[in-house]
Amino acid sequence: MRNEVLFLTLKVFSSTGGIEKVCRIVGKAMYESCIRYNKRMQVYSMHDRQDAAADNQYFPTEIFTGFNVFKIRFMRKAVLQGRKSNLVILSHINLLVAGWLIKKLRPSVKVILFAHGIEVWGPVNSFKRKMLQCCDEIISVSEYTRRKIIEVHGVDQGKCTVMNNCLDPFLPLPKNAVAGTRLREKYNFQPQDRILFTLSRLSAKERYKGYDKVMEAMVQIKADNIKYLIAGNYDKEEKDFIDGLVNKLGLQGRVILAGFIPDEEVAAHFVMSDCYVMPSIKEGFGIVFIEAMYYNLPVIAGNADGSVDALQNGELGILVNPGSIDEIRDAIEKLLTNRHQYEPDNKLLQQHFSYDSYKLKINDLFRRTLGWGN
Repeated sequence: MRNEVLFLTLKVFSSTGGIEKVCRIVGKAMYESCIRYNKRMQVYSMHDRQDAAADNQYFPTEIFTGFNVFKIRFMRKAVLQGRKSNLVILSHINLLVAGWLIKKLRPSVKVILFAHGIEVWGPVNSFKRKMLQCCDEIISVSEYTRRKIIEVHGVDQGKCTVMNNCLDPFLPLPKNAVAGTRLREKYNFQPQDRILFTLSRLSAKERYKGYDKVMEAMVQIKADNIKYLIAGNYDKEEKDFIDGLVNKLGLQGRVILAGFIPDEEVAAHFVMSDCYVMPSIKEGFGIVFIEAMYYNLPVIAGNADGSVDALQNGELGILVNPGSIDEIRDAIEKLLTNRHQYEPDNKLLQQHFSYDSYKLKINDLFRRTLGWGN
């Protein structure tokens, strides 16, 4: 039987990164649209094991196939199944070759690429550039990424659209997020302490999140009750860098490197904190920003990348020049002085980033691409 939709991914369940989180949400929205229109769908993951999808909340395991890094087997099955499909969705630019081969074998198949951020911003070889041109549509998660694809790769702007990421429908409700006392004791925070929070992968190869700039701004504020909690997996080189900067700036005891936080504890960290701050310079969108705002946490982000979309051009938080210590300092001072004034507008947040509104966009994608519901 012919599948209408084939969703090709690198990873869906075996990693907690932003792209993997987006893939889970996209997969759920597409599956629900397929059910609505009585169509079939399959999800192939190159790196996940087959049992990675067991008991997941996003879509049935019956439509999922994990190839456990058997890349040749994945490619063969993807191309064979893609030829039998009407629409192939690629979750990452590194899957372009599968889409290109499918298109060569059956030109009528629609091929759509999701573009997230840094992976599509830089120059690519001539073959990959040619493969980009074969896509019927490239969906970027932010206007910044869309502009980069047009400028750097010369893709027809008519093929390039924007679909911002959305909130995970399974995020715990704010009122159910147990915060406060236990976590504050864990980190030895005092009642008078004001908590700045950053959650990100910490890697020496990806040193663009801006936590070094936040630490420099803290020195200028000169308030000992401001503590900075930095959470996320880190490599040894980055830990040494952060520890060295803490010692250089005299911030011992005020900067806490928390390491990995399990998904079930993230909400409590948002609720415990006073401000989420990440003046990044290479954020494709920054799904963590809208998650922080979901828990009513004021946000400070950079104004030079996809973060602008997440903060709706400053309507939902404070945008700063990520290279300006003064602007970061001023934003932190303003926010901590009058937090209530900078708390996000929940109605606006839901209007732009709710899962329900995202699902409507997926429905519209299927309507205009495959004619469903017309």
